[in-house]
Amino acid sequence: MAKRLFVGSLSYGVTTPQLEELFSQAGKIASVNLITDKFSGQSKGFAFVEMATEEEAKEAINRFNGVELDGRKIVVNEAKPQEDRNRDNRGSFRRPNRW
Repeated sequence: MAKRLFVGSLSYGVTTPQLEELFSQAGKIASVNLITDKFSGQSKGFAFVEMATEEEAKEAINRFNGVELDGRKIVVNEAKPQEDRNRDNRGSFRRPNRW
């Protein structure tokens, strides 16, 4: 089963092909998603890499967490599920009750 990894502290110049090349050293990659700003297209400094198996994901964490890429030490760990953003049923944010 594929395992999703969070890759943070990336240089803004890092590209998807660079991440694919690096992580392919640990095993088969299912996908790479470099997060970019929707207006400027510039990288936000983090990505999600999905490895084909859990063993390959553990290998990638062990090999690449703290490794220097494009002048910065990157952070690699298991991605956590996205949290609920506290929206109401109409799609707007709830205001906390301050009384």
